[in-house]
Amino acid sequence: MLLVAILAIVLAALFSRGTAPAPVETTAANSAPTADPTTPVRGDVVDTSVVDKGWVPEPITTDAETYVRAALEAASTFDTQLSTRAEWLTYLDTWFTPDTRYTSEDDRASDMQTSQLELRQGVVLPEAEWDSLANEDGRVTAVAGEVEFTDVPNDASGGMSIGAADVVLTYTRSDGSGGDATSYDETVRVSVQVLCGAGSVPAPGTAQQEGDCKVVRYFSGSLEP
Repeated sequence: MLLVAILAIVLAALFSRGTAPAPVETTAANSAPTADPTTPVRGDVVDTSVVDKGWVPEPITTDAETYVRAALEAASTFDTQLSTRAEWLTYLDTWFTPDTRYTSEDDRASDMQTSQLELRQGVVLPEAEWDSLANEDGRVTAVAGEVEFTDVPNDASGGMSIGAADVVLTYTRSDGSGGDATSYDETVRVSVQVLCGAGSVPAPGTAQQEGDCKVVRYFSGSLEP
């Protein structure tokens, strides 16, 4: 009887050891990467909402032709009933970046201010003509033609280029009598110098990054800087 009892105890011990649950493999809580909620999502343009003011959105791109075409059209596309001229010009200022050919930060800042002033005085619609158009509920839409590129002198980076094109401006205005608005076209030659590469300064608080295309300078015709 003693031997039988001992054998029963041994069998019970072996049975309980064989039926023990297998260990469960666990994964650390932080093993999977999580998205940073503060990282801006890159899209096709800097701000889609500007179309509600009658403006051209600035593209986020490193392709010079795509950017030049948009920049040329932005300098002549507006609706006097959706924004003021000052608001429109302030918006165009956000397209600019300093000219990297200047080594001094002060020189870069001064040159960019000069380029923005040149835009106001020699490229966009003068204030008197804007006011006249506004009195007739006017707007202008610009479409750029074939872009021709020119190298930028003394550009060691190779990231700058000048794009020029004939831009068709479609004016739409009304005499205020309640009748149908009239439209007519005008063609102008406009050039823009852009930087698509190292040193371009993105618009603050946007998905743009250094290296994305930005405007260095606008000027009428096909002049070289």
